[in-house]
This record gives sequence, structure tokens and C-alpha cells, in this order.
Amino acid sequence: MNLPNMLNAKVRGKSRVDVLYDDYNTCEIDNIGNDKKYLILTYGCQMNVHDSEYIAGIMDDLGYTSTLEMDEADVIIVNTCAIRENAHNKAEGMLGRIKHLKEEKNDEVVVIFCGCMAQEEGLVKKINKYKWLDIICGTHNYHKIPEYLWEYYQKHDKVREVYSIEGNVIENIPVKRDNKYTAWVNIQYGCDKFCTYCIVPYTRGKQRSRRPEDIIMEVRELYNNGYQEVTLLGQNVNAYGKDLDINYDFATLLGEVSQTGIPRVRFMTSHPWDFTDKMIEVISKCENIMPYIHLPIQSGSDRILKLMGRKYTKKEYLELVKKIRDKIPGVSITTDIIVGFPGETEEDFLETLEVVNLVKYDLAYTFIFSPREGTPASKMKDETSVKVKKERLNRLNELINKYALESNKKMLDKTVDVLITGESLKKGKYMGYSNNMKLVNVNGDESCLGKIVPVKIMDAKTWSLDGEVVNDRK
Repeated sequence: MNLPNMLNAKVRGKSRVDVLYDDYNTCEIDNIGNDKKYLILTYGCQMNVHDSEYIAGIMDDLGYTSTLEMDEADVIIVNTCAIRENAHNKAEGMLGRIKHLKEEKNDEVVVIFCGCMAQEEGLVKKINKYKWLDIICGTHNYHKIPEYLWEYYQKHDKVREVYSIEGNVIENIPVKRDNKYTAWVNIQYGCDKFCTYCIVPYTRGKQRSRRPEDIIMEVRELYNNGYQEVTLLGQNVNAYGKDLDINYDFATLLGEVSQTGIPRVRFMTSHPWDFTDKMIEVISKCENIMPYIHLPIQSGSDRILKLMGRKYTKKEYLELVKKIRDKIPGVSITTDIIVGFPGETEEDFLETLEVVNLVKYDLAYTFIFSPREGTPASKMKDETSVKVKKERLNRLNELINKYALESNKKMLDKTVDVLITGESLKKGKYMGYSNNMKLVNVNGDESCLGKIVPVKIMDAKTWSLDGEVVNDRK
């Protein structure tokens, strides 16, 4: 049994990270899933979603077929998130439901618990006591699921293996993508920033960048297979390449990806610390790099930013926003904001509102501070009541909603390019995203799917737009 250790996870050695092209191996077990079905339950961020695409690729490779019905599944995989308490609670609540299912099926279903929650030392020790969980693995070794399933089927014994220290970059894992038109492309794993509130550096490990040639090849393959858009994905994409043994940065990668022919290029998530002038220049010059930037501020107070370990000031952040807007016309800027960080006063919070009033974000993801065990912030004194935190969050969201609606109204009567990706929640409509990442619902039919079409915006709401496909741009 191998379980994670938070002290070990904090180690950032200078040992070489290798890129392996043959580490994923099903050997003679690629048929163990014949006549069996699997269900993946995913919680968390885009990285978790993309991890689940890899896990789905692995399960298909083993001969399993996917199902959306829990009662039909022979294998249930719970891919978890550790960023906030809410994600914890959702995953643990689902485990209770799965436990009852196992009891009803007399243990015929195999349950795999993986992802970031499995990398949390205190939590996984608790989870490990759930004897009905058959396999537990973390973020560094889900590519070994074939081995763990084989071992379980052979021995009918529990499998527990979670690495404290991150491994190498594995390039030959099969992937089953959720969408036919847009795709996530990992460019790096892990993070070295160690913001005081964030568990990610412990659960995902140190930064490991993929080789640029492997990224470029993947994007080219996606383009050749008809994909219209890729999103370059990492915990902090701006820092891409700093760990490589070549002189190569994210701006260079962006420029080369834009030359592959793929119609649309996006990226997330950015850290203000590493957002360079060179990046801004590349984005401004390449028409297929979309004018959308997610730029987390987290707090508008310099005092709180310092406590968070964010390494920039409010002034520096606002100067960066100005540079972006000056160089990239029509750019949409979104952000993350934490309310109620330990020690946050009303004055600190008002500084956050000031930033929102100055930037006028197109959208913001807002959260009440959620302490993560093992992080420095979890040990900070926090005297602000939950009531006050909720009141601040409401005030913040009212302001965010105001500017989101104002931003959307500016698009009324304009004709914009929209990539149609699926059916809308609105009956009889289809949906997609504009260049600047606005959700647009349109009248149309299946012939629009997977196409970038001109859409005239007819109505604007806080979080979406309504439009009609047009034949010209008059």
C-alpha cells in the first residue's frame, strides 16, 4: 500500500523529468473489459475534465464501453477535485450512493477513486478506510489503471497506490475526447507557485512542461481530424517552458500553435506574474488566437495579495490589464476572486470592489475562502464570520453581474463569429462561443454543428447572448 505524504509532496527536487513515449502499456490485458461497461464521474476544473478524457481512452482501450447509467456500470471511476470544500462534499456524497449500489450488487461493481482528493494525505487516509473502495490512485499514476484493474481481477484484493512525488511526462496515453469540435491540449502539469491557499502544487506536483514538438504534433492531428478549436491547458500556462532544457517559452509556443492551421487557439489559466509583453504581442498579431484572457486577481488588496503569496500588487495587475486592452482590441477579460481570505477586513474587500469597478470584467468566478489542509492559509487566523463573508460575496456578485450585462449589451446588433458546438439548453436552439468567449444561443439546425458561422446578436442577458445566423455581415 502506497499513500501520499504532504511533507514529501512539498519537495521540489532538481532531478530530471523524462518524457516517456512507451510507459503506458496494456500488454496482454487489453481485452479485460470485453462485455463490461464503465462510468466516469468527474469533479473539478478543466484539468480534471481532460484527465477523465484520458481515463476514458484507457477504458476503451481495455475493451470496456461507456455508459451514463450507474446501475449499468461494471466499473465506476470517481475522478476528484481538491481545490474547494464544495468539490469534496460532492464527491463524498456520491461515494455514499455508490456504497449502497455495491451492497445491492454484492460487490460485482469495481470502484476506482482517483484524482486530487486521493493526493491529500489526511483525506486519503480517511478514504482508505472505506473497504468497499477497490482501487485508489492519484494524479501521477492514473495511466496505470490497466495494471490496477488486472491486479484486482486476479487477486480480488484492494489496490492502493498514490505517489507523493510527481513522475515523468507520459505521452502515449490514449484519449477519448468529449467534443468533436473543441479540444483540450495539455502543455504542462503541476505548479511551482505555491500560493498560500492553494493545494494544487501538492496534489499535482512540480511543474513539468511537455516538449513543444509533441504539443504541436497533437494540435496538427486535431486539425487534420476536423477540430476547429484547441485550448492549451495548464495550471499556469504562462510559465510553460521554464523547466525545459531549451530556450523556449509560452509566447513562442503560442506563435507556433497558431501556424498549424487550427482556426481557433485559446489558453488557460494565466498567472499575472508571468504574463509577458511578448505574449501580448503574439496574441495581438495572430488572428486565430482568440481575444479572451482569464487573469485571476484573487484580491484587490496588496496586503491580502501578499498573504496569498501572489507576488504582484494591485497597481501591477491594473497596469497589465491596460497593456492587454491597449494591444488586443475587443479582448474579453475574466477573473477569479476569493472573498473572506483570513484577515480580510472591510477595507481590503473595498479594494477588491475598486479593482472590479476599474477593470469591469466580462465575467468572474467568485468564491468564499475554503481552507485546504496542509496549506499555509489553513493555519492563518480567521476571525471574519460566515455571515459577513456571504454578505461580501453577494455585494461582489451584484457588481460582477452589472458589468457582465453591460459588456454583453455592447454586442447588440453586431455580427460575430460563433463556433457552434451543440444543442442549447433553450429548446430549438443551438449554442456556441464567440471569439471573445461569450456564450451565444442561435436559431439553426444540425448543419451548423462544428462550423464557425456569422451570427447577429439580437438580445443580451447577463451570462449569454441570443442571435441569428446571417448570410452576410451587413
